[in-house]
Amino acid sequence: MRSIRLRILVTCVVLAIIGVGGWQLMPSGDDTAKPIKVGTTDIVSSLDPAGAYDAGSWALFNNIYQSLLTFKPSSTVPSGDAAQRCGFEGTDLLTYSCTVRDGLTFSNGDKMTGADVAFSIERVVKIKNEQGPWSLLSTMKSVEANGQTVTFHLKTPDATFPSKLATGAGAIVDRKQYPAGKLRSGDTAVGSGPYLLKAYRPGVSATLVPNPAYRGAVDQADSAVDVDYFKTPEDLDKAWQNKQIDVTHRQMPPSVVAKVDASSSDMHVTEVASAEIRNMVFNVRKSSPMGSTAVRQAVATVIDRNKITANVYDSTVEPLYSMVPQGITAHSTAFFDTYPKPDVAKAKSLLEDAGVHTPVAFTLAYSPGGAAAPEATEIRRQLDATGLFEVKVVSKEWTAFQKGYAAGDFDAYTIGWLPDYPDPDDFVAPLVGSDNTFHNGFSSSEVNDLITATQKYSQRGQASEDFKTVQKTVADDVPLLPLWQKKDYILAAENITGSQYLSDGTGIWRLWELGRI
Repeated sequence: MRSIRLRILVTCVVLAIIGVGGWQLMPSGDDTAKPIKVGTTDIVSSLDPAGAYDAGSWALFNNIYQSLLTFKPSSTVPSGDAAQRCGFEGTDLLTYSCTVRDGLTFSNGDKMTGADVAFSIERVVKIKNEQGPWSLLSTMKSVEANGQTVTFHLKTPDATFPSKLATGAGAIVDRKQYPAGKLRSGDTAVGSGPYLLKAYRPGVSATLVPNPAYRGAVDQADSAVDVDYFKTPEDLDKAWQNKQIDVTHRQMPPSVVAKVDASSSDMHVTEVASAEIRNMVFNVRKSSPMGSTAVRQAVATVIDRNKITANVYDSTVEPLYSMVPQGITAHSTAFFDTYPKPDVAKAKSLLEDAGVHTPVAFTLAYSPGGAAAPEATEIRRQLDATGLFEVKVVSKEWTAFQKGYAAGDFDAYTIGWLPDYPDPDDFVAPLVGSDNTFHNGFSSSEVNDLITATQKYSQRGQASEDFKTVQKTVADDVPLLPLWQKKDYILAAENITGSQYLSDGTGIWRLWELGRI
């Protein structure tokens, strides 16, 4: 994700749904007519698709905007949403075209045309916002519209391009309402998704009502949804315990999730295998102590993931030993193979051989939310205990955190990543490729060449060996250190239906699946 949709994930804010409009005319005694209240700790950094590349923003985009393509639950192949059909022209994977469905309209009544689609995609690249997803479209050379047909010309073969169009980077906006060269201001959105954004209060709430004019890949939304943003997981838990919300999703406190009784009759509990991961990212610029490969390798040599997952997360996450998580094609255990167990003596030898003076003093930054604070404390404890490091922990709220790591202000920082699309490319190209979204100064011609090579394979399994080579190269150079892979937990009140379909462990937030009985 550029600043991460990280598609980063900020494990910090909460999105809870609180309804305000669209249901006042319904009978007050009819519980099934009430908006469904959803709580989360994700952050929405922008309502403009050109200005956001984080999990919270894209979760909202899934519901208020359409893209040409989308992913149906558990599918790895995108299917048409705003597009009637899409496909590559020829076999060289250099030209991709889509035909936009007739009769689509934006929430203000304007008709959607192919020109709107071309404008939307081109705009993301043109604005090139620091927190935007323009890097996902780096293989695109140009885009043009001819009536309802939109044609994309690529610089290099890219079999993953359709998947990229299915993300928030491909969200379609009304060209009459969004400026071409800058982000749209204000707290409103003009989209054509399953929901209309009736009201929005930044950092507080979003009110969504079904869009009666929606036509696309998903079922018509039946229920209004109110989303509230909670400052901490503890605030989310309190709201859940007090029955102020109907559904919780990302992030309840780990200690609470660990004790949830899945057989409870007064709630629905869904546990989903997730591709969400968390990394410790290193500033590899020469101005930082982490500019030394030996220092980064020494950190990787002593970090004990098992203590992080057990002590901080109550085993609700699993240790991760590669940038490509389990469940994704080409997953390997490159970091375990290279650094099989915490070894202080080996770390000391690495630093001595490189002539590095110890203890190595460096800053470790995080953005508050979830268990980020105790996680940073545990990492500092482990590193300081070796006598080889002296860690200063820094906390910055999300916006300042994003700007800080982009500017190289931190020597290291921890950050989550929720995939944009279910392909190993999305854990490689945005994270360690050219102009990576982590802004950590890392660049490798070998890695870039391998990424380009993997994108030539329409049969994705054929790219596995190249992806494994990338993972081994990254484990050797350590521009980032994978920490853990999480499970996705959804709690819903007993009278809520469809919560098991809200998330499939990717970044798509299917609010339209929710209902009330």
